[in-house]
Amino acid sequence: MKEIISDNFSILFGSDGYLKLANFIQENNFKKILFLTDENTKVHCLDLFFSNFKKTDKKIAEMVSSTSYYFSVEPGENAKNLKTSNHIWEFLTENGFKRNDLIINLGGGMVSDLGGFVASTYMRGIQFVNIPTTLLGMVDASIGGKTGIDLNGIKNIIGTFQFAKLVLIDIEFLNSLSKKQIAAGYAEMIKHSLIDNNHEWEKISQIKSLEDINSEMIYKSINIKVGIIESDSMELNIRKHLNFGHTLGHAIETYLLGSEREILHGEAIAIGLILETYISYLKTNFDLKITKEIKNHIDQHYEIIEFSEESIIKIIDLLKYDKKNNNDEPMFVLMNNVGEMKINQSAEVELIKEAFKFYQN
Repeated sequence: MKEIISDNFSILFGSDGYLKLANFIQENNFKKILFLTDENTKVHCLDLFFSNFKKTDKKIAEMVSSTSYYFSVEPGENAKNLKTSNHIWEFLTENGFKRNDLIINLGGGMVSDLGGFVASTYMRGIQFVNIPTTLLGMVDASIGGKTGIDLNGIKNIIGTFQFAKLVLIDIEFLNSLSKKQIAAGYAEMIKHSLIDNNHEWEKISQIKSLEDINSEMIYKSINIKVGIIESDSMELNIRKHLNFGHTLGHAIETYLLGSEREILHGEAIAIGLILETYISYLKTNFDLKITKEIKNHIDQHYEIIEFSEESIIKIIDLLKYDKKNNNDEPMFVLMNNVGEMKINQSAEVELIKEAFKFYQN
């Protein structure tokens, strides 16, 4: 996979990526480097990272390994909060980190969001590198400069725009993932195909098994997101397309957070994609046949979750916290056609309820 170089960031791949990371560390002569992981990536990914790093530049890898600092957080969305951020800030302060030091976020979307937020706010911002270890992290969370933490269970309501200096993608990390984690990332790949063009959706819709996802598909998905970000880095217009499926997806994720039915971000987005596709059918006359095709494809890879009428009302109520709102009115991204999106669209409560009925049938 060919590196992707932007004015704001660089996305590197494989052994060449490790070499360029080594050069970046050497050129900047960082005095201190913090590796931020969660307990899962600490066990399953940290040694693999250094093993692959040493294959490229043993001297720098060993220097980094022996002189760096390490901080690990609990896995899962519940760790992405102000309390955890405060613990990391305190660790950085106690160990004398300065603005010319570095944080390396080694983990999935939660680690990228949390680590990027901590880095962007510590001493008004220090450099950070994202090394995503999940499919969702690779195609979505680690790219694009959005950082964030949750507050009172509300998803990403505190955050900044700050790009990682480098993003290093090593497909080998995916071997440590469960099918559930792969599916979570695949939801974002489905979204990218729908907002891009019909040709990409046709390719994605042919996937029968998650094992069919290959590096070429991952690379294409990354490029779709990068192309949008380069056109609108601060989400004033076209970047809002990336929120397709997320208005209701985030509300569902927030509603289930901490419950016995808690689901991963990507699982919630998969539901949101079905709901917001059906709302597109109701509001913009999006093709009903394709609407059903999208639902059927997602149903093949994700368990359908039952929501009571009371739960649906509570989920709709959570929309008032969505960052895209116009005053108190939730704003949706809807489809006219595959690859043709409409931003800043409202949807009546009754239409949302109809969409839930469609999803559950």
